[in-house]
Amino acid sequence: MTLSTTLPPVSASRSRRILAAAAHPGLLVATVFLLLIAFATVSPHLLSAYDPIAAEPLQAQLPPSAAHWFGTDQLGRDVFSRVVHGARYSILIGVSAVVIAAVVGSILGLAAGLARGLVDEVVTRFLDVVSAFPDLLLALVLISFTGPGTYNLIFALGVASIPRFARVVRAQTFVIAESGYVEQARTFGLAPSVLILRHVLPHAIAQVPILATIGLGTAIIGAAGLSFLGMGPQPPTPEWGAMLAEGRNYLRVAWWIGAWPGVVITLTVISVSVLGRQWQAAFEGRRRA
Repeated sequence: MTLSTTLPPVSASRSRRILAAAAHPGLLVATVFLLLIAFATVSPHLLSAYDPIAAEPLQAQLPPSAAHWFGTDQLGRDVFSRVVHGARYSILIGVSAVVIAAVVGSILGLAAGLARGLVDEVVTRFLDVVSAFPDLLLALVLISFTGPGTYNLIFALGVASIPRFARVVRAQTFVIAESGYVEQARTFGLAPSVLILRHVLPHAIAQVPILATIGLGTAIIGAAGLSFLGMGPQPPTPEWGAMLAEGRNYLRVAWWIGAWPGVVITLTVISVSVLGRQWQAAFEGRRRA
């Protein structure tokens, strides 16, 4: 009797799907672009040769050239350097807001799903109130009370995004708490803390990283929009939304001042969305399998 070395059809099919996903050109481009953005966030000085804040009035409003790839702004500052350094502010604001929303939302969702009763009712009503307002409008209202600034912007965007995480974790907790393996773990006499940490929590928050990845694009747009309105980092900080606000008055004479930050914001959000949707599709495929 001989053993066959041929892979089962299911395994071969999965291998083909993995190879097809890896060869997806859009996913590859999005990943490379996000790696560049991440590098700019960590070490912007290695990608740009000019000080993003230092003004050179004699170099004002120069068009894109070999010396200044994205041109210069109304104060003679290199736009490429400002865009590169702006990644640190825009990305960190978006990431920080998503982390706050994910952590607080997961805690609220887990508490509501496990405690039930009054706790669930209070958490649900809180989520209903927050969800009644569009994210950007709620963040704008919160900033109107706390005042403009980077930390207030992070707080406002984080609070506005809490419901999307809390509702998913709450629903998953309900399902998992009633599942067979959790009931079996209870019969073995496991302590409630061990049961929650080992059996409920990992499954309840399984989708949180995916939601966070997709929500990062929304947070970046929200940060840029509020900064455009003057609610975020204040000049001369090279934040993408603030750069858009500065460049809107020069579109007819120096379009590049506001165009390049807008292009980078758009490409970043698209890349994050592509990566998040691909991750979501892979997760849903594993669940169906």
